[in-house]
Amino acid sequence: QVQLVESGGGLVQPGGSLRLSCAASGRVLSINAMAWYRQAPGKERELVAAITSGGSTNYADSVKGRFTISRTNAKNTVYLQMNSLKPEDTAVYYCGYSSGYGYYYSAIDYWGKGTLVTVSS
Repeated sequence: QVQLVESGGGLVQPGGSLRLSCAASGRVLSINAMAWYRQAPGKERELVAAITSGGSTNYADSVKGRFTISRTNAKNTVYLQMNSLKPEDTAVYYCGYSSGYGYYYSAIDYWGKGTLVTVSS
């Protein structure tokens, strides 16, 4: 059992920045992947960024150059630094945990409850 708690969401103006955090607790395995997904109104949940326990990262094309994912393995925490935010980034952001290297949707074993990010003037 793994519990995930996200934090850091809120309201920000276009061009602003936010940093999301996800703290994992419980039976976190040495080999794993953690990812940030987001879901906007009327859309399916989509991958934003992912990072494996080995440090490999992957980003959606829409956020490359703007978002950075990182993790502190000893603390079982993953971060998403979001810069140059756009209105289309508005969504509920979910932290996901996978007990392996995969981070596609069906590989996610546990989900956080989500944190809302609203980008608006």
